[in-house]
Amino acid sequence: MATTTATETKTLVNYRVEDGIAVIELCDPPANTYTYEMNRQLDECILKARMDNDVYVLLLTGAGDKFFSAGANIKMLSSVDPTFKYYFCLHANEMLLRLEHTPKLVIAAINGHCVGGGLEIAMAADIRIARRDAGKIGLPEINLGVLPGTGGTQRLSRMVGKSKAIELMVTGNTFTFEEAKEMGIVNDIYERDNFMENIMEYARQFTPPNKAAKAVGNIKRSVQTGWEIPMESALAVERELQQRLFASDDAKEGLAAYVDKRPATFKAK
Repeated sequence: MATTTATETKTLVNYRVEDGIAVIELCDPPANTYTYEMNRQLDECILKARMDNDVYVLLLTGAGDKFFSAGANIKMLSSVDPTFKYYFCLHANEMLLRLEHTPKLVIAAINGHCVGGGLEIAMAADIRIARRDAGKIGLPEINLGVLPGTGGTQRLSRMVGKSKAIELMVTGNTFTFEEAKEMGIVNDIYERDNFMENIMEYARQFTPPNKAAKAVGNIKRSVQTGWEIPMESALAVERELQQRLFASDDAKEGLAAYVDKRPATFKAK
């Protein structure tokens, strides 16, 4: 009989690849709160998906049907010294920047409550789709005497504007997915039944042969890089990425298919 040794690590992030989609599932029931160890595993999964040429879309979700993630594990944070807390936040920031700048589409399937650091993870995705009536969303860190310290203050303000972001964070209120959609935090809301099946179907449209995966990735790169630099520099980035795409097989196929009046068949090349 196999025994568990002290050096074995519990799996806190499930990973699988299906139809060109890397499904990355936060898994620490009941609330999928994250620790430093979960962040390390999540970071490894992000890098694994980024480097896999057969992965075109990353899909983030939470295990179970009650929580996407309730954020950082408060018991862990309350038991460590301030220096560890600082480096914990630093690593989380680096991880989410890596996710944000991965040149592949990232979709957050928000299957349940998505609060605190859970929302900070979801905001680093490119598209967020929530499950109807599955929970609340928000950044309530003010109630712990701290701020949303893994990108929350910056990403939320870029989504909803400075004044609204400040209001949401200083009140610490949570709100419905419908309210989040009205504010532009959530892109869409899917029905509860067959939620993940429908999310997978949505994600597949961005994989070959349906879409040119390189073009999808470069659209993301152009937006993410250009968002933080002057317009002239952003346009230069756009032109460089476009030039690379013009040399791709998929661009040749897309242009030829348009001329031939037929659907294009893309190969991510």
